[in-house]
Amino acid sequence: MLPTRQIPREEIKALPLFAGLTPEQVRLAATPELAAAALRALGGCAVLGFDTESRPTFHKGEKPTGPHLIQLASDDGAWLFPVQDGQCAPELKILLEDPQRLLVGFELSSDQSLLKQRLGIRCGRVLDLVSCFDSDDARITVGAVQAVARLFGQYFRKSKKLSTTNWSKLPLTPAQQAYAGNDAWVALRVFRALEARGRLPPTPKLKADA
Repeated sequence: MLPTRQIPREEIKALPLFAGLTPEQVRLAATPELAAAALRALGGCAVLGFDTESRPTFHKGEKPTGPHLIQLASDDGAWLFPVQDGQCAPELKILLEDPQRLLVGFELSSDQSLLKQRLGIRCGRVLDLVSCFDSDDARITVGAVQAVARLFGQYFRKSKKLSTTNWSKLPLTPAQQAYAGNDAWVALRVFRALEARGRLPPTPKLKADA
């Protein structure tokens, strides 16, 4: 049975650090050629870690213009796909909409909504890992940091400063690339751990974007 105790933030920060991807394992698909190579590599994966990043909004009533980055991770690394001028590669759209491939991540409702609104992408098969964790307090949602602490006894450090950077501005800094790549990869790591423990929900509960 998975732990249900919500581990306090200060207790999590005292845990050993979660070892993320090396810089070489995070690759930016900054050109059509690199994107094509990335999609060929990812096309053979049945399960991918998944996330998106958007430039934050700063003014009341300002509408989001993202996503500005789409992240996909296999077991051996992550690819980052910049979204420029509200467009992405048609092959990326096909991959995300493929109902035979499972995309796993945390708190994906907003990501899916923006992909649909801005890029016309209806993700084919998605598992929001939030649904795999219970808490003693039903009001609490378990995100990546809490999930890693519960499953691995480690601290997955996420920078609030990096999360609110301008994801629409290229080139992305090495720190941005590391943050974005690990966000998708950690989801796949959590999925693999749940899979090994037999703690994944049955197939009918996997949510597809309608």
